[in-house]
Amino acid sequence: MPKGKEFWSRDFANRYGHANLVADEDKYLCASDAPKYRFNVIGAGTMGQEHIRVTNFEGRATINGVYDPEPISVENAKAAHAIHRDDALKIYSSEEEACTDPDVDGLIICTPNYTHIDSVRAAAKSGKHILVEKPVATTIADAYEIAQIAGAHDGIFQVGLQYRYKAIYTEAIHEALKRKTLGDIKTISMVEHRMAFLDKIGQWNKFSRYSGGTLVEKCCHYFDLINLFAQSRPKRVFASGSMAVNFREFEHDKGKSDILDNAMVVIEYENGVRGSFGLVMFVPMFYEEIVLCGDIGRLRASENQDFLPGNPLKSQLEIYGGETFPSRMTTPSYPLAIEESGHNGATFFEHVHFVDSIDTGTSDGPTPMDAFWSVVVGAAAEASVASGKPVEIRELLEHNGLDQL
Repeated sequence: MPKGKEFWSRDFANRYGHANLVADEDKYLCASDAPKYRFNVIGAGTMGQEHIRVTNFEGRATINGVYDPEPISVENAKAAHAIHRDDALKIYSSEEEACTDPDVDGLIICTPNYTHIDSVRAAAKSGKHILVEKPVATTIADAYEIAQIAGAHDGIFQVGLQYRYKAIYTEAIHEALKRKTLGDIKTISMVEHRMAFLDKIGQWNKFSRYSGGTLVEKCCHYFDLINLFAQSRPKRVFASGSMAVNFREFEHDKGKSDILDNAMVVIEYENGVRGSFGLVMFVPMFYEEIVLCGDIGRLRASENQDFLPGNPLKSQLEIYGGETFPSRMTTPSYPLAIEESGHNGATFFEHVHFVDSIDTGTSDGPTPMDAFWSVVVGAAAEASVASGKPVEIRELLEHNGLDQL
């Protein structure tokens, strides 16, 4: 049944549980088309399960099956699938089998960071549409190889830099880059305060050689946004950081943990824009903020979850124009069920973009090269922390055999 002007009413009724109130033959507002696409999930850990829930919740695709060698992850994936679907998941015995299933249209890669390169190599051979989680890779060389694979890939190739779809950043992008409300952006400042890294199977995220380091693993989202707002390539990175609180006594069969839990990063861009990023991972809350200063205005956007009683504002966006244009404050948000589906709604709209891109055959980002540059900044910051010196991006690229960039 084609959708008319009631499109959002129908989606709302179906998505928020009203579809079961009448028999199928009596549905009009609650009627929905069958999913158009079938995806497989490679790696069914925390993010894999979020992608399963969100794929089914968004509704235009469904999850066909999963591959993960860990039985507990497979069982959790089945439970995540059962929230929105009654059909059983297909469980694959190998990554190759999951990638080559002819019944599947797309692959969602959520394996540990250091395995992304091998998973992408395998997935690309299938020609299917690909969504690979962030960071796209743990090293500059691997990130560039993936970007080249993506450039030659016939299907849609999207990287999971889903923070671009958070409500506060969607609005900031609209105001700063589309409306040009602030004029020419001159400085960009971002902050993230949060708890420590969560447990992972095998605890790979406690070791820089597997995660890429904190400033690649966790912060590539923010470096992608800073790069986006700067509208330029990074020129120089200087960073200071340490392992002050978290995992100082943590040991595993992989060795002793070596990841940063705090850092301050300064980025200079080729066009003169300057960015900064501050990270603290030992506070009992989740808080992030961006401040954009242009030559005619200032924007601040923040998101907060502090677990305290009452109803504090979860998100805010402030725009100050002085005598130039009206100042205002808003509270960007999505419907509660969407925000609760994952990353405050960002994963949902990342999937909307992925399916839209499959429908149209084109994608407007974030591109694999955007993901590459987010890894470059993170790797440069990690190198700067280690050396105590600024890192010239040109020299870092040459060191990685990427003189052409």
